[in-house]
Amino acid sequence: MRRILIIDGDRHCRTELQQLLQPRGFQVVAADTGESALQQLRAGEFELVLAELQLPDLDGFELLQAVQRLHPDLDVILMAAFGSVEDAVQAMRNGAADFISKPFAAEQVLVAIDRVLEKTTLVRENHDLRVALDDRVRLQNLIGTDGRMQAICKTVRAVADTRTTVLLTGESGTGKTLLARAIHALSSRHNGPFVEVNCGALPESLLESELFGHVKGAFTGAIKDRPGKFEAAQGGTIFLDEVGTSSPAFQIKLLRVVQDRLIERVGDGTAIPVDIRILLATNLDLEQAVSSGAFRADLYYRINVVAIEMPALRSRPNDIPLLAEHFLRRFAGEHRKSIRGFTQAALAALVRWHWPGNVRQLENVVERAVVLSSGDSIDLADLPPSLLASLPAPPTEPLAAAASAAVQPLKQALAGPEKALIEHALRHCGGNREQTARVLGVNRSTLFHKMRKYGIH
Repeated sequence: MRRILIIDGDRHCRTELQQLLQPRGFQVVAADTGESALQQLRAGEFELVLAELQLPDLDGFELLQAVQRLHPDLDVILMAAFGSVEDAVQAMRNGAADFISKPFAAEQVLVAIDRVLEKTTLVRENHDLRVALDDRVRLQNLIGTDGRMQAICKTVRAVADTRTTVLLTGESGTGKTLLARAIHALSSRHNGPFVEVNCGALPESLLESELFGHVKGAFTGAIKDRPGKFEAAQGGTIFLDEVGTSSPAFQIKLLRVVQDRLIERVGDGTAIPVDIRILLATNLDLEQAVSSGAFRADLYYRINVVAIEMPALRSRPNDIPLLAEHFLRRFAGEHRKSIRGFTQAALAALVRWHWPGNVRQLENVVERAVVLSSGDSIDLADLPPSLLASLPAPPTEPLAAAASAAVQPLKQALAGPEKALIEHALRHCGGNREQTARVLGVNRSTLFHKMRKYGIH
C-alpha cells in the first residue's frame, strides 16, 4: 500500500484529505507541524508528501529543502490557501513536484497525485531496469567481428549525446530495442526516463490517447485528465517501435511532435511543450510505404535524419559464437548453473542455422538450453528439436571439422569457419571478389586482407 504523508496545521484539511485518499487504497499519515513531519520521514518510507506552505513552525520551502536532504527522490506537492501564481512558480523552482491552491476540488488533488506518482513509478522502473539490464545495454554487447556492427557502434557513439531523431530499421529480433536503450544510456539523458511504446501492439483507438494523453470527458470512459507517454518521457527518451504500422491520422500528429516538440491531449486544443529525445523503429520498408501512400513522405523525411539498419543474424554467422557465449554467461549466472560453454557439435549447429527470429531467437534458444542442461556444457540434446530437425547441411568440410575439433581459444577456433565461409562465398560468386565482399557484408580491402591471411587464392 502506498504511503502518503500529509502536513497541515488545519485539522479540517488533514481530515478531508484522509477521507479522500484512504478509500482509494492509500495509507495516509498526518502531521500538524514541520518538525513532527520530519520525525515521520526519519522513521519510515513514503511515496509522496502533501505539505501546506504556511506551517506553525516551518516555512513550506524550508520543509521542502529538509525533505530533499532526507529523501532526495521523494516528491513533494505544496498547498497554499488562495495561493498565487508567484507562490506556484517559486514552489516549482525550489523542486516541488506540483502546487495546489486552496480551496481545492477533490478531483484536482487526485489528478495531481496520480500524475506525480505515475512519474515516480516510471522513474523507479527505469532505474531498476538500468540496474537489472546494465549488462544488456552496454554498447560492447552490440559489436562483433562483422564490419556492419562496427559501423553501427561508431554511428551510435556519434549521435547518442545529441537530440537528433534516429530511425532504427531491420527485421524483428535484430536488436533494435537494445540499440535504442544503448543510445539512451550513452546520452546525457540517461538519468531521465526511457519510455517504450509498441505502436503495433495498441489498437488505433487507444494509441493516440496512450501517447498524447486525454482530458476528462474526451471520450467514453475518460473520467479524469490523464497525461500520455510523451509527457511521461519529459527529460528523457521515448522509443516508438513499429511506427510503420501507424495510421495516416496518427502520423499527422506525430509529425508535429517531431517538428515542434508540442503535443495536444485528446479532447483539448492546448499545446504542451515536451523536452524529449525521439527514437523510432520499424521492420517495414518505409520508402516503399511512402511510394504506396501508406506512410507520409513529410514524416518519413523528418524521422529519417539518422537511419541505422540492423543486419539479420544469418548474414553475420561469425558473430553467432560470440553472441551465444555472451548469452550463456548471462543466463548461467541468472539461473545459477555451472556451465562452461558449448560442445563443438552444439556450436556448429548454432552457426549453421538460419535464425529467422534473429538475435532475439538465439537469446531464447540459449536460455532454454541453460535451463534444461544437466551437464557442464551445452550439447545438441539441449537445443530445440525443431532447430535440429531443420538444420541445413554443413556448407563445407572445413566448417564441420572446425566445429568438431578440440576446444581452442576463440580467435583461433573462429579462423577455420571464417576461412571456410570466405571460400564458400567465392565459389558461390564464381570467384568475383567484389560480389563476394558484398555478399559477406565487408569492404573489398577487408576481404583481400582476410584472403591473404588465410592463403586463399
